[in-house]
Formats: sequence, structure tokens, C-alpha cells
Amino acid sequence: MNPFAVAPEAVNVMLELSKKVEALGLERSLLELIKIRASQLNGCAFCIHMHTRDARVHGETEERIYLLDGWRESPLYTERERAALGWTEALTLVSETHAPDEDYAALKPHFTEEEIVKLTLMIAIINSWNRFAIGFRNVHPVAARSDAA
Repeated sequence: MNPFAVAPEAVNVMLELSKKVEALGLERSLLELIKIRASQLNGCAFCIHMHTRDARVHGETEERIYLLDGWRESPLYTERERAALGWTEALTLVSETHAPDEDYAALKPHFTEEEIVKLTLMIAIINSWNRFAIGFRNVHPVAARSDAA
């Protein structure tokens, strides 16, 4: 099903929320890393494709994109990014992690309380989008092109 065609008013609510949260001041590069990482954890090919493309458009390097699922072992990410990625993983896998206190505490030196709210909201939004894309079987454009060939 294409939710945009079936219920555009409902989907536009999520689109508007996404746009408003993106405009709240967290750096675009950080937001794209969060979107990619949550999408990797959720196995959402559609969103991984979209957000790796968006990250490149906004200046992200191939190396950092390729190493994102190994961020804990790579020196390519800042401490701020590491804290955000840890929180992303904790919340994306909340049924397993229960959002550990240490992951929340890791945010405090790098984010204001207001930024933590914004970050948490963006994590919730990308997880919602992943559920839309997976649940409605959205196919990323590369697969769509190869199926047509």
C-alpha cells in the first residue's frame, strides 16, 4: 500500500512533524547519522537508501556512512555523535535495552536538556517512518529499477 496515496492528510502530519523537528537546530549531519543508524537497526532498506543519499548531499563522507554500524570501534565520530548514536540504539531497541541510565548520562556532557528532547523526538520519528516503510513494503528505488529491468 502507498500510505501517501491512501491517507495523504495523515501522512502529511508526520511529514510536517519531521520537517519541524529537523528545523529545531540540531546539526543536519547528526540527524542523518541518527536516521541511518536507526534504519540499519530496524532493517529498513527504503530509509537506509534515502538517508544515506541525503547524508551525501549534505556533505557526509562515504567512509563515515560505511562505518556507521561499527561506530563504537571507529575514531571517525565525535563524542557528541557517539552519545547520540548510543541513545539512538538504546531507544530503537528499547524492548531489549530499556534505555539504560548510562546511555542517557552519556548525552549530558554533549547536549543541553532541550537538545536531548529534540534528539529523542527525531529518534522516535525515524523509528515511526521505518515502521511505515517496512509495514507497507516500500521498496527503495534501486530495487524498483532492477525489478523493472
